[in-house]
Amino acid sequence: MDFSAHVVLENSRARLRPLETGDFEALKAVAFDADLWKYTLTRADDAVSLAAYVRQALEARAQGLRYPFAIIDRETGELAGSTSYYNDSAADQRVSIGYTWVGTRFQRSGLNRACKHLLLCHAFGQLGYERVELETDSRNYKSRTAMARMGATEEGTLRSHRPTQGGIRRDTVIFSVIKPDWSELRQTTFQEFETRG
Repeated sequence: MDFSAHVVLENSRARLRPLETGDFEALKAVAFDADLWKYTLTRADDAVSLAAYVRQALEARAQGLRYPFAIIDRETGELAGSTSYYNDSAADQRVSIGYTWVGTRFQRSGLNRACKHLLLCHAFGQLGYERVELETDSRNYKSRTAMARMGATEEGTLRSHRPTQGGIRRDTVIFSVIKPDWSELRQTTFQEFETRG
């Protein structure tokens, strides 16, 4: 993956473009909700933590560790949240999708699924990868349900995997989509974006 490239992905429902420092103001309208950050590794529900979140995301991109996107809801034109590629391994032909959050009013609207469609299309198509991984805190049942509903396979739990908020170590549940899965999923779970995108 070329972390210096200006990658823009779009379907009928969502547009993903590189996250920028200037997105801070627009993100304030959707990020300041404590419930969004309950199971994330860090918080961004006030001006200081959101500024740190954006800065860290852009620094990670500069270091080739993470490619953060701004999520634009094409129905309203509003900035709705952010998502990223990370753990990129061209040698192993795999990448992770994560650091994903959307404002509460955009949840259960199909926007997150539209973003996953774009990221999976790009990973399996343009990048030519064989495997995409997704992970979440084992306590985050909403996220786990969403990953299963979109057709990702739950592979297992990594116990005491990484430190998270509150000074605790979280158990991480790993999901994956592999290239053979994608051929079927794009005709079932993501069909509306394939035909209208």
